[in-house]
Amino acid sequence: MTTKPKARKFRIRRNESLTTGMSSQAASVDETEMPEVQEMPMAVNQSGRRQRAVGDVFTAPQDPAPVLLESPIDVSSPQTVAAEQDIDSLRREGLTGRQLRMARRIAQKHGLAVTSDFDAVRQLRARGIDPFKRSNVLELVVPPDEAPAADAEGANKVQLPQTMKMGKSNLPSTERMAPADRRANEIMQIQRDMAKRRRKKSMMLLSRLAFFVMLPTILVGYYFNYVATPMYATKSEFVIQQAESAAAAGLGGLFAGTSMATQQDSITVQSYLTSRAALARLDEEHQFKAAFSDPQIDPIQRLPADATNEAAYGLYQDHIRISYDPTEGILKMEVIAPDPALSQQFSEALIGYAEEQVDQLTQRLREDQMSGARTSYEAAERRRAEALAAWLQIQQDVQQIDPVGETAARTQQISTLESQRQQLQLELQTRLNVSRPVEAQVNALRAQITGIETLIADLRNEMTMANATGDSLAAKNTELRLAEENYTFQTVLVQQALQQMEAAQIEANRQVRYLSLGVVPTAPDEATYPRAFENTVVAFLIFAGLYLMLSITASILREQVNS
Repeated sequence: MTTKPKARKFRIRRNESLTTGMSSQAASVDETEMPEVQEMPMAVNQSGRRQRAVGDVFTAPQDPAPVLLESPIDVSSPQTVAAEQDIDSLRREGLTGRQLRMARRIAQKHGLAVTSDFDAVRQLRARGIDPFKRSNVLELVVPPDEAPAADAEGANKVQLPQTMKMGKSNLPSTERMAPADRRANEIMQIQRDMAKRRRKKSMMLLSRLAFFVMLPTILVGYYFNYVATPMYATKSEFVIQQAESAAAAGLGGLFAGTSMATQQDSITVQSYLTSRAALARLDEEHQFKAAFSDPQIDPIQRLPADATNEAAYGLYQDHIRISYDPTEGILKMEVIAPDPALSQQFSEALIGYAEEQVDQLTQRLREDQMSGARTSYEAAERRRAEALAAWLQIQQDVQQIDPVGETAARTQQISTLESQRQQLQLELQTRLNVSRPVEAQVNALRAQITGIETLIADLRNEMTMANATGDSLAAKNTELRLAEENYTFQTVLVQQALQQMEAAQIEANRQVRYLSLGVVPTAPDEATYPRAFENTVVAFLIFAGLYLMLSITASILREQVNS
């Protein structure tokens, strides 16, 4: 806030020779004849010079030296006092430097002789001209075609900035209207202009809103209420389950029975049902394109008869909506069609496609597991049959069924004969111990012992020595035992292969995925779409948002251009 300086005011005598056109001279002033007058506020212009409101008296706050006047105006006249009061009131309005310069240019345009910017505002208002009105400001702009004429006309005019000399024609006129009334009229005129501008802006705003927001909203509402073909939606929910074993080992058992175990399969099924392959199969089996090419459907939702596969796929994505809930593992499907029965038919067909896709996901894995186990079992079974055939052939060759039992029998015979030989040797020794043994009995005992030893030797030779064919009993028994052991081993391998095949069968059954319907598709009895009110409200919000965005963008650009 700038404090206005105050200075003493002196009455000055002007020399008559100063009225002939001289700008300024020194004059003597008798301080005793110039009584001190009331202190008047001083104005500080933009160049930093202090100057009085009327422009005829110049003083300094500390210099009592007289200053020469440019015109012989009596400062104590009523006109001068009234002009000073008006200029003081203008100062209190807080006008900016730009407004004051604009007012001075307008005053020059109307041919007024002014001594200061505030005097220009005072004289313009005295003539009923608002120097700050838009129309008056625009008149200062000279069109290009009138520029030379304006330059020629303004050649004789005084250009700013420079000091204007005052003459008798510069004297302020007597005002008939009081300053307060004139100010009230000017304020009322300003208020009327502002109200008029507000009404104009309001009408323009309402017109833009009606054209860019209300009219499109009405058209959209009319379409949804009276033109759009009713559509029927069939909803269904299903979940993909897996036959998990009760005791799953490892970290995989933590997710057994949860949605995480089948999340990948669920996402795969969702992708398949929303793919072009599902559309092609649905159109081939149930004529999806023909259903939406019916002439009874409104032109916006109707599919052209010669539509491409891409256009049909876009319509398919709009009318087949599939969502997956990862927390619950549930697939939700909504099928929209112009007929309720057709909507249910499409929904059931897509569920069948999903079930086939789920079964196909693990079919190759199950087949690989079962084929490997089955091949191993068949090879083991074949080897066991060959071992059994070899064993039977050896048994036929050696004419023995049980080599172990045959060897045990021969060994037992040898043991029995050796026991008999020992008894006969004891008896022989007993008879030889008498003084006169009976020769016949001794010879008989010796003959029996010799026969038993010969029999034992034959038995041992039969067991160890080769016969005429080159095969010994021990060799035949060994070959028979090897064939028996080979058959036993092949039997164990067959049992293990059978167990592996059973485990593979169990694992394959565990890998099976199947669909479990939570919500069976049921045809609705009332149209689901369009939702006229909701769609109209959404359209209104969209158009309003677009208009607001464009308006803000235009305002920002206008501000940037004008700045």
